[in-house]
Amino acid sequence: MIALEAPFADVRDADAWLRRAGIPELDAALVALNRLLHAFRLASANPALTPVDRHAPLAVRIGYGAGEQVAEGLWTRALELIARSPRRSRRRLLSSQARLAALLSGRQVALACEELALRARLDLDHGRPREAALQLRVAFEAALAELPREGCAAQLRERLDELAVLEREVAEAARTALAGSADGTLGEVVGAALGRLESALRARAALGG
Repeated sequence: MIALEAPFADVRDADAWLRRAGIPELDAALVALNRLLHAFRLASANPALTPVDRHAPLAVRIGYGAGEQVAEGLWTRALELIARSPRRSRRRLLSSQARLAALLSGRQVALACEELALRARLDLDHGRPREAALQLRVAFEAALAELPREGCAAQLRERLDELAVLEREVAEAARTALAGSADGTLGEVVGAALGRLESALRARAALGG
């Protein structure tokens, strides 16, 4: 249970808020929860602790109550909030299932750069551009080593050429992150470069690599 709102003036004020409350309040609560989980992950040195998204909980309730009441996990009034899963096209769903089968059967090999790119995306999406920049630098180095240009399709070769050009920019972003002088543009630079890496990895998967 996470408390986000300031105290309400009275029950009518609380009821009015509850009628308006929904997904934005859930997302705000998840930001607070994931910030706590990240801090606890570092404090406990437990790499198994991972962020929670809106579809992970079995049930989500939003409501209000008195201080002692809420501290005990109780409510004056609460509603169950249903967060709908994002719609995915049938084509994309089948593509994911085919990739999973290929990985499990050994027909395709999981690359280190894929995992590193996912970690960079996780850091970036949770407001940690410095960590994302450092992850992305290693992901780029791994991708350029693991995805040889020789013998690959022209579509993938073009994307690899693009990554090679971007590598210097990614390295500079990582140096900025190490210097601790990250500003608002760091996330934009990392996000753009990461998007190109993710695009290259999707192209490789589509080609059955």
